[in-house]
Amino acid sequence: MTAASPPEILRAPLVVEFPFTRSLGPVQSAFLTGLREGVVLGVTTADGKVMVPPVEYDPVTAEEIRDLVEVGTSGTVTTWAWNGSPRPNQPLDTPFAWVLVRLDGADTGLLHALDVPGPEAVATGMRVRVRWAGERTGAITDIACFEPVEGGEPAAHAAPHSGEFADAVTGIVAEARLDYSYSPGRAQTAYIAGLSEQKTIGERCPSCHKVYVPPRGACPTCGVATTDRVEVGPAGTVTTYCIVNIKAKNLDIEVPYVYAHIALDGAGLALHGRIGGIPYDQVRMGLRVEPVWTEGGRYPDHYRPTGEPDADYDVYKELI
Repeated sequence: MTAASPPEILRAPLVVEFPFTRSLGPVQSAFLTGLREGVVLGVTTADGKVMVPPVEYDPVTAEEIRDLVEVGTSGTVTTWAWNGSPRPNQPLDTPFAWVLVRLDGADTGLLHALDVPGPEAVATGMRVRVRWAGERTGAITDIACFEPVEGGEPAAHAAPHSGEFADAVTGIVAEARLDYSYSPGRAQTAYIAGLSEQKTIGERCPSCHKVYVPPRGACPTCGVATTDRVEVGPAGTVTTYCIVNIKAKNLDIEVPYVYAHIALDGAGLALHGRIGGIPYDQVRMGLRVEPVWTEGGRYPDHYRPTGEPDADYDVYKELI
């Protein structure tokens, strides 16, 4: 008798990204526009400290502050850490040091990269200066990095600045992205394998008997392992929903559409899915739905009404 081979460990690359577009207030607008013009601005707090980068509200009094000052483009390293393996989109593509630099005239540190050949070339207290980017657009990346500078005494104080520039930067897009390798584990591997057969597999807690879909491998309430697998659905009930009016990047779905929490029959909590086959303004709590699978699809493309009467609120109220 031969031993059964262990199940394949699923693993896949996963990218989470969210480009966030935000407007800028007068302080941040002046700071970023100043970088474009080769000027570093800070702000003076109620107790006379100069903060770089500037903030819009005093961290001690919470009062709004707008007293802008110009600080130097040279400064002193207050602390540092070596980055031997730069990641994509970091300031430099060769090993560098992350440093906190107290620019001349400032009382706080600015975090950025320091271009040096190795960790032996970095030291707390060393003098550095800004290396400006070749093309500047009004972003923190207008500072390409810091670089060592020999000698030079810190400036005595910061100089008041109006914060006024021509063609001020009024908004930015903050690119947030996370790349990693994801392994779902035993419970979710079984769940994913079930979806490939158009089945939804959950796991039941042996203590409270709640059926988790997708399964988590353990009951978060009772703290015990869940190994009893249960097929739920395929039909379910809309417990709550939202109407999406903003088109997502790389998602080929016309807006508006409805995204809902759906309690599949036999499940102890709701999962989420898109509702189709019905006008968005006719979707409602209690609507009975069923999954729609596309040919070769690895999960339901969407859920559509079954034609059954709506579920009574008391049946699903604990799953909202």
